[in-house]
Amino acid sequence: MSARYAPVGWNVSKIVYDLVLLGLIALYVGLFLWIAPMLQRVTAPLDPWSIRMAAYGTCAFLLLTLILCIGPLARLDRRFMPLLYNRRHFGVLTCAVALTHAAYAFDWYFMYSPTDPYVALLSGNTSFGQVQGFPFEVFGIAALLVLTLLAATSHDFWLGFLTPPVWKALHMSLYGAYAAIVLHVAFGALQAARNPLLALTVLAGLTTVTTLHLLAARRQRAADGARALPSNDPAWLIVGPVDAIEEDRGIVVPIAGAESVAIFRHAGRLSAVTNLCAHQNGPLGEGRVIDGCITCPWHGFQYRFEDGQAPAPFTEKLALYRLRIENGQILLDPRPQPPGSAIEPTHVDRARMP
Repeated sequence: MSARYAPVGWNVSKIVYDLVLLGLIALYVGLFLWIAPMLQRVTAPLDPWSIRMAAYGTCAFLLLTLILCIGPLARLDRRFMPLLYNRRHFGVLTCAVALTHAAYAFDWYFMYSPTDPYVALLSGNTSFGQVQGFPFEVFGIAALLVLTLLAATSHDFWLGFLTPPVWKALHMSLYGAYAAIVLHVAFGALQAARNPLLALTVLAGLTTVTTLHLLAARRQRAADGARALPSNDPAWLIVGPVDAIEEDRGIVVPIAGAESVAIFRHAGRLSAVTNLCAHQNGPLGEGRVIDGCITCPWHGFQYRFEDGQAPAPFTEKLALYRLRIENGQILLDPRPQPPGSAIEPTHVDRARMP
């Protein structure tokens, strides 16, 4: 193995995050099981197993919708950043809820089948040539497999073993799982639904996810268009005015043909690092300075200003870039230094002195 397994490091933030999620899930399922029987048709009431299936199924859909909204929301408004830190816990709990939904469906619909339940699941309906009655189960199975795979590989061991680019590409399949769930509902529950509430819920969720991603992409495209400009010295680029960077915050500087650079300001000093976090390639420039360290907005990984190294006992390193200030403008050398190389931060006040 090229990666070493390490136990999950629990802290107060993670515990509170998980307890809040568990409480909200329990509250939703409890309210659903209480209210749903009051809203069903008296002439064709649902059995308790079907109500439980609907409770956990809709809960899983809403949870996955929220997960896919967190990323663009954090890009649009920094106040949503804390939700990113433990988003993997959110995903694992969503997988558990989806598995509970599947367990109720599997036990109820194949309980009395003379055929092996697993065989019946895949062979009971093969009407692939028509819309009405299309075997919606295949979409649910596909989505559940993706969610289970992502939950099983959520630990940092798999991140290190698969490498961040592969791990990140694997987790992009979550969008495919979401599409599969929408199709699972469209060809399944919506075919027989008389109450429009489920259709409206699915439509609202899909519309919200799509709209937020389009808005975030529009903002990112605008930011990518604000590239650094050439200076009188061909080896340096003009980033912009010093005052454009807030204290304990950073900006992202797109570089033509290269990785973007993040420039942070803290205690009257500026430092430039690669915008890609060494943990999961998270966007460092969207984070902030905490305890004197550059802190990734995704999972809180931290790096020192002076050398781009993570504080002990962590060993991650970032590539730093040289900076200087002329006439109130920040100049950047776009050539990265070796990861972990020490570069003295640029002092803003000192550079302004005549």
